[in-house]
Amino acid sequence: MSLVSRNPYTGEVIKEFEPMSLRECVQEIQKSRKAFRYWEKTPVRERTGYFRAVSQRLREQQRAFAEMITREMGKPIGQSLAEIEKCAWLLDHFAENAAKFLEEEPVKTDALRSYVAFEPLGIILGIMPWNFPFWQVFRFAVPALAAGNVCLLKHASNVPLTALAIEKLFQDSGLPPYVFKTLLVDSGATMQLVEQELVDGVSLTGSVEAGSQIASLAGRRIKKFVLELGGSDPFIVLEDADIPKTARMALQARMINSGQSCIAAKRFIVMADIAAPFMEALQREIHTVRIGDPMDAATTIGPLAKRELVEVLSGQLEDAERKGARIVYGPAPPSGEGFFFRPAIVSGVREEMRLLREEVFGPVMPVLSARTEEDLVETANASPYGLGASIWTRDLARGEKLAREQRAGFVAINDMVKSDPRLPFGGIKKSGIGRELSHYGLKEFVNIKSVVIQGA
Repeated sequence: MSLVSRNPYTGEVIKEFEPMSLRECVQEIQKSRKAFRYWEKTPVRERTGYFRAVSQRLREQQRAFAEMITREMGKPIGQSLAEIEKCAWLLDHFAENAAKFLEEEPVKTDALRSYVAFEPLGIILGIMPWNFPFWQVFRFAVPALAAGNVCLLKHASNVPLTALAIEKLFQDSGLPPYVFKTLLVDSGATMQLVEQELVDGVSLTGSVEAGSQIASLAGRRIKKFVLELGGSDPFIVLEDADIPKTARMALQARMINSGQSCIAAKRFIVMADIAAPFMEALQREIHTVRIGDPMDAATTIGPLAKRELVEVLSGQLEDAERKGARIVYGPAPPSGEGFFFRPAIVSGVREEMRLLREEVFGPVMPVLSARTEEDLVETANASPYGLGASIWTRDLARGEKLAREQRAGFVAINDMVKSDPRLPFGGIKKSGIGRELSHYGLKEFVNIKSVVIQGA
């Protein structure tokens, strides 16, 4: 089956690619294996020196890269521009800090000298999603490259142009050949890359089902893996929250990337005493969104990336309405071929509804209420996911107490959940295994080697 780049706003096919065969992949991987022997011996500061050049090119060509994102997966152009800038920030951060993160750590023992060294594993395969097509790749690849690994990219099948553009960006910035390589392959060939002795580690961002399959294959071959999977992040509103501000931030936290984000707020849990005024404020806010052409700087919600996503969301909303939920819609999308979904607020939500049992990947806001703090914590933690959570309150001590009770990998108080190169990112439960970013993410794909030296 061809890999198709299709504009989700117009429905037009931009370009099609025939996927590489396994034999072609093996030939490319052999070249990457040779590149690793050189790259692992390159000093850390020299390796990260290339990041400065990549960062500079990203900023110089920011508009062109952003328009590629928007054309290929439909993200509003302002958010695409911000994604490119965030990638440049990530590169700058690791260019400045990776050498320090990878320094040998001395340990006092009975030996003459003991220390812990951090050495690369080899070839790391990144299986990346389409929703943040630059950021997700850079978030995986930059720490792995800094540690001395070489990276292979299997990008989502609907963003092949972005995948090739990222490879070319690294090449044009002077990175040695085959230190970063894109493989245009289908899912079947990807599974074989993991199952055979071709790669030394795997990083996947995607669905729980895909993560389970990759983890099973990697486990059988005793290969390191990191998984960043789905999310159903609670957005918790306490009685003392600033309601107009919190409703405004709730809309932003849900609608980023037209709702297609693992760390978007997906369950809005409000203390019962303020549920009515919060719903009124949220309904006012939803009518401020601009849904339409993603290349228009005024647009805040663009089309969804794929037609099948519209079908899934429609089914989830129909299920909720059939089971008694009440729906308030935002502005209607423009007529035409685009894969649009009308934003909606859903109240009267119950646990048996698909909106709570499944991840909701689009501009839909389920709202629940809680009568007590214990009820609130139980509701927030009831999800099989544990990626992020946010808490909104003027009482910071109470907010921090509740943060420690959340079963999630990231908790924000009076802020949206968002990844930051300086902080570890990842989830628990069905949201994944391992961490990306910061020195924790940098050390996921290294051999943590203990060295003990005694006198002769």
